Amino acid sequence: METSTSSIIGALGGGSGVDMVRLATDIAAARFATRIQQLESKSELLETRISAASTLRSSLSQLASALGDRIRNGDLAPQTTIGNSSVASVTATSGTNTANSYMLEVQQLARSQTLAGNAYTSGDDLVGEGTLTLRFGEVVGAGFTEDTARDPVAIGVAADASLNDVANAINTSGAGVTAYVADGPSGAQLVFKGEDGLANGFTVEGTGASAGGATPGSIDYLSWSPASDTGELRQSAQDAEFLFDTIAMTSSNNKISGLPGGLSLNLTGTNVGAPTRIGFSEGGAAIKNVMGDFVAALNDIALQLSEAADPLGGELGSDAGARRLKRELSGLAGIQVMPNAAAGEPQTLGDLGLAINRDGTFRLDNERLTDTLAGQSEAAGAMFTTGLYGVFATIDKLARTMGSADDPGTLAGSVTRYTKSVQRIEEQLTKIADQQATLTTRLTAQFAASDRNVSASQSTLSFLRNQIAIWNADNS
Repeated sequence: METSTSSIIGALGGGSGVDMVRLATDIAAARFATRIQQLESKSELLETRISAASTLRSSLSQLASALGDRIRNGDLAPQTTIGNSSVASVTATSGTNTANSYMLEVQQLARSQTLAGNAYTSGDDLVGEGTLTLRFGEVVGAGFTEDTARDPVAIGVAADASLNDVANAINTSGAGVTAYVADGPSGAQLVFKGEDGLANGFTVEGTGASAGGATPGSIDYLSWSPASDTGELRQSAQDAEFLFDTIAMTSSNNKISGLPGGLSLNLTGTNVGAPTRIGFSEGGAAIKNVMGDFVAALNDIALQLSEAADPLGGELGSDAGARRLKRELSGLAGIQVMPNAAAGEPQTLGDLGLAINRDGTFRLDNERLTDTLAGQSEAAGAMFTTGLYGVFATIDKLARTMGSADDPGTLAGSVTRYTKSVQRIEEQLTKIADQQATLTTRLTAQFAASDRNVSASQSTLSFLRNQIAIWNADNS
């Protein structure tokens, strides 16, 4: 920063003629240049290490996540078969014992209650002021057993509300009942549809200012109960009923989960008196596919690690987290991933064909995998689960371990350590910048004082020269 003194001197054309401010700035910069360059170079190196360790950690996490998703949602779940596909569709969770088979007989499907109310001229007809109350429970024949644990739903109807308005109000009430206006030969009718299941039957009660006539324009014209039914009930609510391995079971809807063997059903038809068989198809092809993809993903990580941890120029050549990951990957094929497996059943990733080459990359030993699938296909399939043990749990544990920031011997621990070092360097650079600014200010003040002294000396010299010239002129 230019001082007022040096500025004035420069403006008057006096002084040494040297730019004292620039000189002070350059000297201060030179004083700290080497240290700044060293710190910035070290910071850049740390940033590359952070990037490399973070990339490896992310790749592991992505592998674990993708493997888990494929086990949960992909083609690794046992492939179910059913003799009569019109009765139900069947799915099974990973780890299901595919040696078993089951018999299914569907006696009736779950369905919802459907009402078609009394007829109006059109959907724009006014229904009358009042309240429509929906009560829930079991409708059996002419009887209704209300579920007192379930609150009735009251829907207010304004004096100017039409049949269409009432349908909209029911749909937005959150009652679990939908409604629409159907135009048929008899006129416009309000159709009510409940949810599946016997317990979701309902009655409709119209009360209020316009009630009493049970005619179009009075709110109780929309009332319904099984005791007064005259054909409005078009379908009764009921539960699904079926025999699973001859055991009688019921469900309030047609989508049923949690069955023995990890099975889930979506019932679509009945087969009374003609049970159908549920079984499983061979899943070896799916396991071969996923192991091929798994090996390819591991090789991507192994290549990244080889380049980053190269002792001759790799960003993580001496990193503790990278060295640990190398050790973990080198022993991956021999890890016992199924500690509770019975004698003779596959227990390691090596049993699934995972093998490691001398250079640290992986390969799929198809012969060993084929032998495992030929003799223990069910046990091999059981290794692909999202439970405590298996392929996913092993990779997920490795990813979580490498992601532990509290452990200095992991990739995340390395990132934490390098990040703290970068922060310390930034603090040092800030301190140096302050020191450089202080030095610049001090040197500028010193140089300005020197500039004034030079100016004063030049003025004295000029006076003496002029005086001598006068004396010489007088003597001549």
